[in-house]
Amino acid sequence: MSPHDLEMVLISSNKIKAVLFDLDGTLRHHLPSGGEVFVDYVRSLGNHVSEEDRIRAGVWEHFYFASSPEIQTDNLKFKDDLKSFWVNFSKRRLMALGLDAAQAGELAPKISDYMDQSYKPQVHVPEDAYALLASLKEDGYILGVVSNRDEPFQDELNNLKLDHYFHFILAAGEVKSYKPDTVIFERALEIAGTSAPETMYIGDNYFADIIGARRAGLMPVLYDPISLFPDADCAVIKSFAELPELLK
Repeated sequence: MSPHDLEMVLISSNKIKAVLFDLDGTLRHHLPSGGEVFVDYVRSLGNHVSEEDRIRAGVWEHFYFASSPEIQTDNLKFKDDLKSFWVNFSKRRLMALGLDAAQAGELAPKISDYMDQSYKPQVHVPEDAYALLASLKEDGYILGVVSNRDEPFQDELNNLKLDHYFHFILAAGEVKSYKPDTVIFERALEIAGTSAPETMYIGDNYFADIIGARRAGLMPVLYDPISLFPDADCAVIKSFAELPELLK
């Protein structure tokens, strides 16, 4: 191998060629968030919830939905009873906010009903996401969306006017592998045609996105606009405008 060939190998092995994104909580948001509405309603019922309590519950929620043992148990227990699943989730969330088990058990049905009937959020994509994606596509990056959803979500991307930016999308249910499991990331690499060191993954859930991407060897970037994970041991951005700096 000539020195020139060696130089080309070193450059290509260190350069990011693909940028992959999580969907919900990263590109796609609910306004207001379910956590905000949940906490506001709990407070309206006369319960004290501090900012520390709110953040702790937010971190717990991310952990719960990152294929945690708890959600796996709950999915089996309530697989044919979605209403009971959300009542149970509300109880868990109340306990994460600092209520004791008895209080949480008493309030959970009422709060779950409130969220079901009253929570009608708007779906929102941050404006700087569109600008970033247009720039990345123009620069020649391979772009993909890798989500823990059960079913393909092409129609969702179409509705959000995001579809034309991406070379591929991948739902966890298609490969029966949910983040932070590495199989879904390995499949994404196969589709992208890039190696793990050449691939960046951006997501909002530390437990699913960062841990999973890191295990699979990708470069993880945490999207954390509300500083839910201030001590995260990875690259962190609060807005999509900050991402190009990490690609230099």
